[in-house]
Amino acid sequence: MHARRHFYASTLLAQGVSVKELAEFLGHSDPGFTLRTYTHLVPCSYERARLAIDSVFGLKSADGLEAV
Repeated sequence: MHARRHFYASTLLAQGVSVKELAEFLGHSDPGFTLRTYTHLVPCSYERARLAIDSVFGLKSADGLEAV
């Protein structure tokens, strides 16, 4: 059961579900607890953040593709 719960949490985090929403889905009253428990599963968001800002300005990525 623990492995399924861990898989569920990691899948949702990888797909961009917020920690607050994940806490609700897992039955945690404190999103901070969820973050402390699953923080190692949060994907690196540097690239996602860069693409978000680039898309606002219509910039192209290093590979020549337009950021989406």
